[in-house]
Amino acid sequence: MKQLSIAQRIWLSFFLLVFVVGLSVVVIYPLSMREALTDETYRLIEEQQELILQGTSPEQQLPDSSMNFIERREATRSVGHLLLGNQSFLLKGDVVPDVVLSKIWENVSTLDGQVGEFQLTYREASLFYIIRPIEVNGNPTYLVSYMWDTYRDQLVQRLWERLIWIFLIGILISIIPAIWLSNYLRKPLVVLGERFEQIGNRDWKEPLQLKGDQDFELLSNQFERMRQNLIRNDESQKMFIQHASHELKTPIMTIKSYAQSVKDGVMPEKDLEGMMDVILQQSGRMEERVKDMIYFSKLDMLQDTEPDAVKIRFGTLLDEVLDRFRYQREDLSVVLEGEEVVFHGDRKQWEVVFENLIQNAFRYASSYIEITADQKDGRTYMLVKNDGERIPEEDLDGLFEPFQKSNKGQFGLGLAIVKRIVELHNGTVEVQNHQDGVWIRMVI
Repeated sequence: MKQLSIAQRIWLSFFLLVFVVGLSVVVIYPLSMREALTDETYRLIEEQQELILQGTSPEQQLPDSSMNFIERREATRSVGHLLLGNQSFLLKGDVVPDVVLSKIWENVSTLDGQVGEFQLTYREASLFYIIRPIEVNGNPTYLVSYMWDTYRDQLVQRLWERLIWIFLIGILISIIPAIWLSNYLRKPLVVLGERFEQIGNRDWKEPLQLKGDQDFELLSNQFERMRQNLIRNDESQKMFIQHASHELKTPIMTIKSYAQSVKDGVMPEKDLEGMMDVILQQSGRMEERVKDMIYFSKLDMLQDTEPDAVKIRFGTLLDEVLDRFRYQREDLSVVLEGEEVVFHGDRKQWEVVFENLIQNAFRYASSYIEITADQKDGRTYMLVKNDGERIPEEDLDGLFEPFQKSNKGQFGLGLAIVKRIVELHNGTVEVQNHQDGVWIRMVI
């Protein structure tokens, strides 16, 4: 099924709205007016009765008319009268069909001395009448005044025709603001569509700002934030590729040159076994770097998902990680506090966090490393200290960015991976210079 354009949807909504409103006015309003005009008909009949009853004798005041019962149907606002005796006979007034007179006498029997308003249908027309008990010469008598529905139906028909005209004129007049509204709503959406087309072509340099309408301004601000994120992601991706290619280029060139030397039989300053050791060493470094890049990219894909939450005992986790590094620096003193602390998180990811932090600490520490954990107010605080030289202040802000390393660093993804994992656990991480060394503090 073909989708409607925004302009078509606006016009369709407009005509549906006009149709519903018009239908309500043209149908429901005349129906409600019909009830009001019925009450007006009874009021006119009652006024005519009052005029008759103002005289000394209702029988004498009863007007003579040349119109019969049927002819009054074609007359507008014509009220007929009957004067009925107590013995079910007509004293004076219009001659009415027997079936109508019989119905009137049935209504008389229900009056019980009260004035009654009644309605009956005769020959597909409605007859409204009022029966009023009176006395004539001391005898109980009934004054019956009636009017056909001609007056009411004429007013309803006239009202309905005028509403139709008003409805049609309203549609014609409303086309002008509808055209303006269509253009007003389409303009920012067209601009937004053009910007999305540019983004689809990877052109996100031009900013978008829609002014004048609060909702459109909010939409443009959201679009602008998306554009800025795309720019940052694009720059980050380019930087990632650039640094990754640079970091992999050196070991690849080393492996290639040594392999070519072996092939050519040239052994510069080394024997064959020594050259193979260099090739294996560089291959191992390259393998570790590729693993880090793959893991970092995997963490990017996990940023919108909750990590697996299991109970982790701080002391058990750190004992397992420290066992992998103790042999590297037997001269270092390692202090572990808060071993009983238990927190929730993805165990494999936290192993990676402390592997990177402890590896850095072993690389920079002079004599000791201190690793502590504590819990307060429902949060877990973890700290890794070392007494190595302090980090230059200008390097602190970018320390957790990918491929940032010092002159002793091996690769630039360790701390970036740490930050990403901590953030996946809704936590924060920061590096602080202290008088006794460098502190890395994590709060989750």
